[in-house]
Amino acid sequence: MAAGFFEQFGMQPVDSAGLDAQLAAAGDALVGLYLWGTDCFNCEQFKKAAALKADAFRDLGLTWLQTDVYADRPMGLRFGLHGVPTFYFFHRGKKLGRITSWPGWPQFESAVQGLRQRTGSGHAAS
Repeated sequence: MAAGFFEQFGMQPVDSAGLDAQLAAAGDALVGLYLWGTDCFNCEQFKKAAALKADAFRDLGLTWLQTDVYADRPMGLRFGLHGVPTFYFFHRGKKLGRITSWPGWPQFESAVQGLRQRTGSGHAAS
């Protein structure tokens, strides 16, 4: 499901060496960084939930980046991960917050809407 899922939602791959440049290139967009791992049960639960709510997920208007932290250990170390999935959110290159594990759609959507209000960022193209 991973490759097709990432394409479906425009989640661009990023590695630890390129993250800062991709965050800078995002400009004023609200960026979601999805940190996941191969064969991670909760990562698959997130993917299934997003696929079921595809229109609402796209309507969040995030610019998405994604990394398999099992394959890119420096990325996991950079964020001091203790588990996946973990979601980090950035605006203008500044880290705004994170969501650990998969809390479910209502909590996820509410958290992203709260970040939008806090930053005043409009919906960006993903």
